[in-house]
Amino acid sequence: RVDMTLQADERQEAYRRMLSIRSFEQALPKRIAAGEIPGAVHSSVGQEAALVGACMALRDDDYITGTHRSHGHPIAKGAELAPLMAELMGRSTGICKGRGGSMHLADTSVGIIGESAIVGGGIPLATGAGLSALVRGTDQVSLCFFGDGASNQGVFHECLNMAAIWKLPVVFFCENNLYAATTPALGTHAQPDVAKRAAGYDIPGVIVDGQVLGAVYEATHTAVVRARRGAGPTLIEAKTYRFDEHAIGIFMPSHYRSAEEVERYRVSRDPIVLYRDHLRDIGHGEGALTEIERGVEQAVADAVDYARKSPHPDPAGVFDYLYSSPIGRAA
Repeated sequence: RVDMTLQADERQEAYRRMLSIRSFEQALPKRIAAGEIPGAVHSSVGQEAALVGACMALRDDDYITGTHRSHGHPIAKGAELAPLMAELMGRSTGICKGRGGSMHLADTSVGIIGESAIVGGGIPLATGAGLSALVRGTDQVSLCFFGDGASNQGVFHECLNMAAIWKLPVVFFCENNLYAATTPALGTHAQPDVAKRAAGYDIPGVIVDGQVLGAVYEATHTAVVRARRGAGPTLIEAKTYRFDEHAIGIFMPSHYRSAEEVERYRVSRDPIVLYRDHLRDIGHGEGALTEIERGVEQAVADAVDYARKSPHPDPAGVFDYLYSSPIGRAA
């Protein structure tokens, strides 16, 4: 699948974002081991094409919601790396001022209205954002990332039904990485193809190869165009794969999948290798790609340095940002 509807500079930006996710995630285990990041983190390594392919089909003012596997989504939407790294390290310069941490990132400057450790927690937020766009009369689109496990939550069906009835501009995007923590999706889904559930709500359901950026972009672009013109939601299922364990920083069993399976995806289904080869095939020079790679490596190093030099939040401000009143304060 050739993403020729993307311009040359957009294809290079897509590659930069995919590399940024990979490099950012690969920098985290050392920071955890050094005691600089508290708790565990959830890596999107292996799923970069699904995230970036979807977000390249969106505008800056379109909305997304993510999941507990939350660093890849902001980077895919174009967020800056330094505030994200500072957030993971609990610093006051973090995107949520050090209060959200790894699983609760938000960056409204690029349309990220929230990510949540609650399975399926972003689905109603994205649906509400789509309703807001409809009521306000804009042509903004809301895209919701969620995992295969979330499609078994009641809120998934409630929101698909509401969005279908009201023709809300929402793209429901399932990252099906085949496992919910350590449980194979085949053991928890009577119908293994999540996208087929769209038929129950009379909306399009599309299955794409989540390791191929062009395929993801094409499907998402079609869904976004449909949503902008008022035709309603689409359910996209990207068949993808996470290379790392469910979480990094805590013990995770690995017996639920074979080493041969993981190695097969790493060797022959790495989305970054596939996209780099694709870019070379359509005329992007080795020099340009190498320059992007060096730039990303430096950007991640700079983000770590920025976070290390940033202060921790002042304990005296522990109650700041807890409440917001739409009424406003009296003079």
